[in-house]
Amino acid sequence: MKNLGLLLCLFVGFSTSALAQGDAEQGKNKSAVCAACHGMDGNSAIAMNPKLAGQHTKYLVKQLKEFKLAAQSGGAEGRNNAVMNGMAVGLSEQDIEDLAAYFSSQESTPGEAAEDIIDAGRKIYISGDLDRGITACIACHGPRGNGTSLSGFPDISGQHAEYIATQLKAFRSGERANSLNGMMADIAKKMTDEEIEIISSYVSGLH
Repeated sequence: MKNLGLLLCLFVGFSTSALAQGDAEQGKNKSAVCAACHGMDGNSAIAMNPKLAGQHTKYLVKQLKEFKLAAQSGGAEGRNNAVMNGMAVGLSEQDIEDLAAYFSSQESTPGEAAEDIIDAGRKIYISGDLDRGITACIACHGPRGNGTSLSGFPDISGQHAEYIATQLKAFRSGERANSLNGMMADIAKKMTDEEIEIISSYVSGLH
């Protein structure tokens, strides 16, 4: 009986996992509505809108689900954004998986860091500021800013500097509060506007 129960649990778990798999081709068909803000292949030409191309599937799924949750809870839960809440609220679980599969399969275009901030940006990225409790970015996002899929840390390499700066300021103010264990809010609260601008430009040049 125990073996039967275990087999059933494994089967249910496998079935759920299989159902959760995204189809990149279907995601491409569903992505037309995303193109105006994020580009046909997820490489946004608008600095305030993030590049989605090459982003980890797990991270994209998480964000879309949290935009949807924010829409359903009136902003009390999830990640609240007036535009994205409306875009995500009508998405099914399969839609979300398909869109994430499509955008993650695309190749991100490289960004560029301002030359005058590279040394300062590298110092923040690699070393942080232990005296002020600012964790080095490299600890979670890796040497090239690629993050890791399993941990859920996003790929920030080549991302628009303006978008990164906006998100760091949102974490700092509490407007955005959906990072793992609140770690981004803890870090951003200790950063000055100048440091945010420097690190945002620096990671844009990573690839």
